[in-house]
Amino acid sequence: MAMWDRIKDQAKNLQQSQGSRGAGGHGQGNSPYGQGNSPYGQGQHGGHGSGSSSGGSRAQLIGLLKSQLAAAKTELKSGAYRDASMAMCALVAAADGHVEPAERQRVEELIVTNEVLQNFPADQLRQRFNRHVDRLVANFELGKAEVLQEIAKAAKKPAEARAVIQTGIVVAGADGHFEMSEQYAVREACAALGVPPAEFGI
Repeated sequence: MAMWDRIKDQAKNLQQSQGSRGAGGHGQGNSPYGQGNSPYGQGQHGGHGSGSSSGGSRAQLIGLLKSQLAAAKTELKSGAYRDASMAMCALVAAADGHVEPAERQRVEELIVTNEVLQNFPADQLRQRFNRHVDRLVANFELGKAEVLQEIAKAAKKPAEARAVIQTGIVVAGADGHFEMSEQYAVREACAALGVPPAEFGI
């Protein structure tokens, strides 16, 4: 729960500061969020005691993360982001080594209704997501190696790399839970992308 509160605090800080985005944004580093390298605005400086409550925090957090991604929608149209995001979603869905049909369908629905991912044809997204899930289910270790290679392709652009991680967190937390296996999957993706997991409170 502490991790959710920390990310929520960071997300709130970003939301408060987004109004100043773009006023001199060329000097704001590689992040589309206008706050240097942290998509949450405060990087690793969460936990500053803003008294956040746990009630409803997960749903609010997912909403905030979606808003942050939507703010960068026009910058997230590359094939590298599309492919890495689908690999990320598959890795989170199969984080515990298997994927129930209902879970696969739930994640598919999240993918095709995601505002940012609507930059891409739904059939392309489904095809890539399901291909990765099939490989993970058939041979998890081999499939994971392939998925992480795909994710790493987004590392060239830090803004896209962070958006891939955010997409994974949105999918992982959409059911109200962020399991340890899912957190570990996100940390592995962070390593593949060269993004410090502490930026996301993980």
